[in-house]
Amino acid sequence: MSNGSKHDPRGNEPSAPAMRGSDGADAAGRGRTAAQLASPAYRLAVRDEDFLLGDSMRGVRFMLEYAKAEEALRAWGVRSTIVVFGSARIRPDGPGRHPYWYDEARRFGRLASERGGALADGGTPRDNVIATGGGPGIMEAANRGAHDIGAPSIGFNITLPHEAEPNSYSTPELTFRFHYFAMRKMHLAMRANALVVFPGGFGTLDELFEILTLRQTGKAPVVPVVLFDRSYWESVIRFEGLLEAGMIKAGDLDLFRYAESAEETWADLVKQGLGAAHPGSAP
Repeated sequence: MSNGSKHDPRGNEPSAPAMRGSDGADAAGRGRTAAQLASPAYRLAVRDEDFLLGDSMRGVRFMLEYAKAEEALRAWGVRSTIVVFGSARIRPDGPGRHPYWYDEARRFGRLASERGGALADGGTPRDNVIATGGGPGIMEAANRGAHDIGAPSIGFNITLPHEAEPNSYSTPELTFRFHYFAMRKMHLAMRANALVVFPGGFGTLDELFEILTLRQTGKAPVVPVVLFDRSYWESVIRFEGLLEAGMIKAGDLDLFRYAESAEETWADLVKQGLGAAHPGSAP
């Protein structure tokens, strides 16, 4: 016969029946469920950092890095970009030709923003917006040129072990931070109307050959590619050697051209067919 008490299956003494609305009963209930409430399993998935940063969620994190930048770029009406690569080590007061490279990258960022459509407003899609890796050096110079005339520009930063802060000239609302190089490269490439590559090191070479490979294999639309300062590029890469060894076709050398000034770079992009919208893109 029941006396109103509840049996505890864990073997504890029967407890008095809980009274709905009783502060004492509520406290007792919370005490009994403290372990459940404190368990990581009970956290909402979207607020569980341990879960979100775990191996099984790698694909989700990859997707989030795509979606966050994509949403902001669409909100700003960015339909197409001109991507500027180059070394983070180049300074306006650096050695050798560093000041020249920096100044010309800044000039190019300014004139491309003036003439390309980055200043569009009133709901008109923005075209040929300067996009860089968001760091110092050449990246800073190109973003700075756009900033000089009040045009928006993009910084696609990457988290590194010895990370530098983003430069102060990319538009804050268009300054992104990525963990995955692959997703960063995808965003750099997917809206690109053109690629301008200033002198740089391993990172610049990696980005250059990524685009050249996409172009050579037909995995990317036809976009003009300009290498800035022919003497530098011919001193570090002998492209003709690839042809002589049968590693590329003669036509592959037409995938890029050289230029020696910001004005010449712009003129060559236009000559190669620089347009407004990237084929297949949408604001």
